[in-house]
Amino acid sequence: MGTIVNRILYEDNHLLIVNKLPSEIVQGDKTGDISLLDDVKSYLKETYAKPGNVFAGLVHRIDRPVSGAVVFAKTGKALTRMTQTIKSRDFEKGYLAIVRNKPPEEAGSLQHFLIKNESQNKSYIVQNEAKGAKLAKLNYRLAGASKSFYLIEIELLTGRHHQIRVQLASLGCPIAGDLKYGDKRSNSDGSICLHAYTIAFEHPIKKEGVKVLAPIPSGIPWDIFNNYKG
Repeated sequence: MGTIVNRILYEDNHLLIVNKLPSEIVQGDKTGDISLLDDVKSYLKETYAKPGNVFAGLVHRIDRPVSGAVVFAKTGKALTRMTQTIKSRDFEKGYLAIVRNKPPEEAGSLQHFLIKNESQNKSYIVQNEAKGAKLAKLNYRLAGASKSFYLIEIELLTGRHHQIRVQLASLGCPIAGDLKYGDKRSNSDGSICLHAYTIAFEHPIKKEGVKVLAPIPSGIPWDIFNNYKG
């Protein structure tokens, strides 16, 4: 079983929220690497002595190079309701990004139309609402600075493919380690400096507010901003 016990941010009978590591894959793919979903199922099976196949529904995904909070449903009912919560945009997501260039404004809103290129697994900004383009919106704020890096808070308003990555790059601020969108140097572990720091939503069964904060990764350059409190 993977070491998710120390990374559990929230758990009850219906939901499990885990702090994903940088470069950890959320769901199995062609690489065959052990996924976070695999580790969640192993944890549930061993912790609760469940026989046979264990149910764990993936509520949402974050990209492999990205770290932070990921929500799993422990029941089908919770999964169905959480899926609806996301569709109705009642699922608040806050991210932290580290970039090398200071954004032109210390705070602002970004709105673009994006098109995903499937073969490249990359999204592009288009000038007008072209066929297949999807509206992408976020708010950002400069939250910290050092000699070499800047910490940016992001409130994600839509959930488009690689949205934060391409929109920050459009400001001249590609995320540290993100070669795909214009950064000059990779991170040693293949990650990018983008972290799903906070999520908030109404509990699908209890109908009460749930908010979790995912501790930021360790190591440079994250350690520069380890006093960040949100």
